[in-house]
Amino acid sequence: MTLVTTPFDATSTAADVVTGVDLTGRRAIVTGGASGIGRETARALASAGAEVTLAVRDTAAGMEVAAAISAATGNPAVTAASLDLADHSGVQAFAAAWNGPLDILVNNAGVMALPTLERVDSGWERQFAVNHLGSAALTLGLHRALAVADSARVVNVSSSGHLMAPVDFEDVNFEHRPYTPYGAYGQSKTAMILFTVALASRWAPDGITVNALHPGGIMTNLQRHLDDAGLAAIGAKDADGTTLAVPPGWKSVEQGAATSVLLAASPLVAGVTGRYFEDAAEAAPSPDGDPFKPGVADYALDRELADRLFALTLAALDQGVSRVGR
Repeated sequence: MTLVTTPFDATSTAADVVTGVDLTGRRAIVTGGASGIGRETARALASAGAEVTLAVRDTAAGMEVAAAISAATGNPAVTAASLDLADHSGVQAFAAAWNGPLDILVNNAGVMALPTLERVDSGWERQFAVNHLGSAALTLGLHRALAVADSARVVNVSSSGHLMAPVDFEDVNFEHRPYTPYGAYGQSKTAMILFTVALASRWAPDGITVNALHPGGIMTNLQRHLDDAGLAAIGAKDADGTTLAVPPGWKSVEQGAATSVLLAASPLVAGVTGRYFEDAAEAAPSPDGDPFKPGVADYALDRELADRLFALTLAALDQGVSRVGR
């Protein structure tokens, strides 16, 4: 299978990618759209004329950002709505309240490297519950809205962190193995890619494309749970302990949102589905499993594992995923 390439690269911005794209009449949801690459993704989609809903935990902050995006783009059709991916009943209510077609769903929100093990009430580890199960519940709940749209797109923001861990189907919830912040994070991001593969084949008859991506290293609120050692490990602290605004080799927020916007809006990837992208192109297989190098793990694209993850996901959502302790 030939890898998908585009004229864009790691230095391209969301504005570059969306130049010349007309999204007038299209409707989009961006989770976590009040900050970081979610905000820039929403801004780029709005600049192309899309009606954009920021799905956020802090609705007041989301409305402020929506107003700022509207002012910057001249697009009045930007709003915010309450969504907490840790609250399964709230996710269901959000999806049920959506009226009409949905053209673009960007599952951008997530948590990273929680220092200690936290569980949802039903027992699921928090990063898996929020990053994967919450996003999966939202996507499944919006299936009808996506299916009635013309060539809808689902974009799952994963991470090169998936190379840190496959899904441990025998102990997803760290009941028998030691909990590690990056092990849990990596597992959740692998799950997002496997879910992408599973949905792509199942939803192709509906004309829905589903793709995953690594946005690159970007300093955002995602790193808020990292201590000094964690920041130093990812290059976010200099040798003297100074926190860097942008670590060497990392991207700006505008560059970090580019691949999300490419998959959400660009005609260059129309019809492409079930793939994993980075730096505005489809990723090649990882040569050595190093999360600090380009590439995707074979286990993240394995169709048998994708089907297994899909079954696990449906069972978990049937069981009910309650609110995460904070």
